[in-house]
Amino acid sequence: MSQLTEQQQTFLQEVARQAVAAAAIGDPPPDVQILADAAGLPLDGLLTENRGAFVTLTSQKRLRGCIGYIEGFKPLATAVADNGRSAAVGDPRFPPLQVHELSGLEIEVSVLTPLRDVPSYLEIQVGRHGILMEKNGRQAVFLPQVATEQGWDLDTTLTQLALKAGLGRLEWQQGAKFRVFEAQIF
Repeated sequence: MSQLTEQQQTFLQEVARQAVAAAAIGDPPPDVQILADAAGLPLDGLLTENRGAFVTLTSQKRLRGCIGYIEGFKPLATAVADNGRSAAVGDPRFPPLQVHELSGLEIEVSVLTPLRDVPSYLEIQVGRHGILMEKNGRQAVFLPQVATEQGWDLDTTLTQLALKAGLGRLEWQQGAKFRVFEAQIF
């Protein structure tokens, strides 16, 4: 996977931070070209590639919002801005973020590699691979860091993924399709 430079990571963190702050006050996401110009950073290379990306918000070490695109259909910098806004006010699991919550908020950006099929769940490496599971028209995804943060092994991870998809606990064992990806997380 092509890696973002430290400067590009810092820029994307700022894009996410400004998008989250704007959403909390009801404004649209920031213009990434204006932010790049202000940072003296060319908006090119990986920043303009269509890449999957997630923005995860935590407050006091608890999830506060997490939204992203699994597949790249927008330029990376724009995807981070969109998902920063959506994580702040569009995650249906949480009420919209309020301005007073901004000071204690941690923002994590995950930039994804393209999805690839795996013939067997046994090829999934916990902590390295993010997982997209599909079965019976239902799907669910975990970023690579989820299983590690929860202390889950592969079986537990796949059980939790099945439950997240609205399937039975063990439905991942037969007939489920798995695709994996990796992420640069900062």
